[in-house]
Amino acid sequence: MNTPNLQYQQKTERLTDAFRVFNELSENLASSYQGLQEQIANLNRQLAAARNERLTTLIEKEKLASRLQQILAALPAAVIVLNAQNKIIDCNQQAIQFLGEPLLGQLWQTVVARRLLPVPDSPHERQLKDGRIVNLVLNHLSNNAEQIILLSDVSELRNLQDTLAQQKHLSAMGEMVASLAHQVRTPLATAILYASQMTKPELVAVKRQQFSEKILERLHFLERQVNDMLIYAKQGRLAMQGFSLTHLLKHVEDRMEGFNGAFLLDSQVDEMTLIGNEDALCGAILNLINNAVEAGADVISVKVESSVQGIEIRIQDNGPGIAQVVQKQLFEPFYTTKIHGTGLGLAVVDSVVKAHAGTVTCQSELGQGSVFVLTLPICEAELGLSLAGVVPVIQEKHYETV
Repeated sequence: MNTPNLQYQQKTERLTDAFRVFNELSENLASSYQGLQEQIANLNRQLAAARNERLTTLIEKEKLASRLQQILAALPAAVIVLNAQNKIIDCNQQAIQFLGEPLLGQLWQTVVARRLLPVPDSPHERQLKDGRIVNLVLNHLSNNAEQIILLSDVSELRNLQDTLAQQKHLSAMGEMVASLAHQVRTPLATAILYASQMTKPELVAVKRQQFSEKILERLHFLERQVNDMLIYAKQGRLAMQGFSLTHLLKHVEDRMEGFNGAFLLDSQVDEMTLIGNEDALCGAILNLINNAVEAGADVISVKVESSVQGIEIRIQDNGPGIAQVVQKQLFEPFYTTKIHGTGLGLAVVDSVVKAHAGTVTCQSELGQGSVFVLTLPICEAELGLSLAGVVPVIQEKHYETV
């Protein structure tokens, strides 16, 4: 009889345990649900905050983009963006004003050929069809596939620079005239004095010869001063035509016949017909030789060689040399270390060489003599080439520049 009660009691206990486990699970589930709701609420708050921040960022970016668009539109320079294929993918209004339409989708090279002209001696500048000069700057964007081009109108700046250069030149001309008046008066007075003595019948033949040489020397000096002034006044604008390199060197050699020291001429360049100004180049070489003679050199050599740049003329002497401080100002107009001098000699040499698109440099040490190197990229006339950056041939009377 106790067995059914025992079984009933065991069932009751199992049922009670089941309800207890169920209650625990329900409580755990309720707790988990509450935690999940709190997490969802927290995530919603975070999402709302992120959305608000994102909206704020977008609004700020839109304002910035609008601001940049306004700046680009108001920018007085042309802005052009190219893709990897060099096609225009974006530009501002100033670019359209400079270059005209169409622009978008056009190859940059096509637009350049259509609207931009090269400016001589200025690789970073171009000329528009209306005559304005623009400065061209190109940079790669961060992705290295696109490029941005900036065109700035520098016409007014160029005009101001030209005006300033003209004013400086006029000022230098005034200074030169004042200096030249003194330089001309002294040798002219000397020549007149010697000439007046030559009219005396009792003058012996030896003295007459000496006076004649003195007069000729003073006249050559006056000739150099006047020619230096003329070349400097031309600012390097020389008449260019064909001439013989051998004839140029022969002229230099002939003028050195009366030199009491040793003069060596060595040309390692074959005979050729060149384009340039023979008189001006000869005068520049003789100017350097004359400076060496006046400095006390008694051994002077002129060596002509071919180089990558063209023709290299080296004038070397055994004179006293030139101090480093002086070398920095050698080619400046009116700078001279001579008591009687205009300071135009080396400035004229520099002007002549630049007119031939060349360079002149000085290598010297005190007590070691000096070497002046003229590098002239002169093109052979028979090749039909023209010098870069020189004035075309003009009809004018040639003059001696000795």
